[in-house]
Amino acid sequence: MSKRIAVLYGGISAEREVSLSSGRQVIAALREAGFDVQPIEVGADLGALIAALHPKPEVVFNALHGRFGEDGTIQGVLDWLHIPYTHSGMRASALAMDKVAARAAFIAAGLPVALGRVVSLSELAQADPIARPYVVKPVNEGSSVGVEILRHGDNRRAAIAGAWRYNGAALVEEYIPGRELTVGVLGDRPLAVTEIVASHGFYDYESKYAAGGSRHDVPARVHPETYERAMQTALAAHRALGCRGASRADFRYDDTAGSPGRLVLLEVNTQPGLTATSLLPEQAAHLGMSFAALCAWMVENAACRA
Repeated sequence: MSKRIAVLYGGISAEREVSLSSGRQVIAALREAGFDVQPIEVGADLGALIAALHPKPEVVFNALHGRFGEDGTIQGVLDWLHIPYTHSGMRASALAMDKVAARAAFIAAGLPVALGRVVSLSELAQADPIARPYVVKPVNEGSSVGVEILRHGDNRRAAIAGAWRYNGAALVEEYIPGRELTVGVLGDRPLAVTEIVASHGFYDYESKYAAGGSRHDVPARVHPETYERAMQTALAAHRALGCRGASRADFRYDDTAGSPGRLVLLEVNTQPGLTATSLLPEQAAHLGMSFAALCAWMVENAACRA
């Protein structure tokens, strides 16, 4: 008898459309792998979601992204219901989603991060909090939602602070020139290093999800020492946060002054995208793992953390 899997997708975050796309592809892949799949499109009604999870499935495949989907919220609900689920647990999910808390964990583990600090919106509106160029980002959003780069001569600082809608503060970090790298991790195994080349210079939301928004080079053409360092740093970051299942670590790689250059860890995504343009499935395929096999691996490695 095939295992009954509930797939949660959609949600109420700014990344709802991405989650819907991920969920549809996961549903098809799990059915291809032979599972009995129950799609559950998640909305604002938590009671309706809990009702849809009765009778309890054997595993929940969490295909939600963004706030309430990857910040520990739904993970806590599933722990309460004692239902095994894919990806990381409540604590690791909350840590990874909170960029300030994640930075602290990375620093404690001796991992390389960009110089930066949290600033109030009034401080940002009044003056540059650090030397330009710098990056302004929400503390608790994913998929580059709300990220802004302020370069020399850019007069948008006060306008950005005035229009900010992501809580009452922002994380400001030095801008690292160079290249965008990412490494997927499955369990205790880093997969590969991908270089992401955005079509218009910055790997923003559109570059991540629009057709033709970026090019992914896997394996990345970087110095061998950098390649191995990125693989090991991704695994170390996965462990530092207490992640389970799949994660993806994002880096900036500054080789503008020559190789091997400077590698900087930006963040860990505990719910990597599973869309047609997503990076983790590409890396798995590079190693000979089909998308259906990748999704099945996530199901077989699901756990309940209660």
